[in-house]
Amino acid sequence: MILEKTFLMIKPDGVRRRLVGEIIKRIEDRGLNLESMKLITLKKETAEENYVQHKGKPFFNGLIDYVTSGPVVIMVASGENAVSVMRKMMGATNPLDADPGTIRGDFALDISENIIHGSDSVESADREISLFFK
Repeated sequence: MILEKTFLMIKPDGVRRRLVGEIIKRIEDRGLNLESMKLITLKKETAEENYVQHKGKPFFNGLIDYVTSGPVVIMVASGENAVSVMRKMMGATNPLDADPGTIRGDFALDISENIIHGSDSVESADREISLFFK
């Protein structure tokens, strides 16, 4: 059994569309534990630091504008293989490729507004958790 923590963010479109409760329910129903949660509006600098791996890519500025455009819900979830479990639950980054039953497959329509962010590795989770939950 590999117990892990992962960082999750329900993005502005998920908050705006009132999907927070449904997403939290899915996380808890799957058996993961929510250890921390906050409703915040990201500062540009924090968003840029969180998405530093995408700096210089054509979509970077649009991504930063989008994630700072309204409130987000940030969370730390823990459990067995939490990172890979959440990646599977979220579905493909492009909602058009996301399977039905995943968060993006059920709720998102566009890659630029795809409802949720989740850490892609334990190392990313550690970095993101320390950035948002100091």
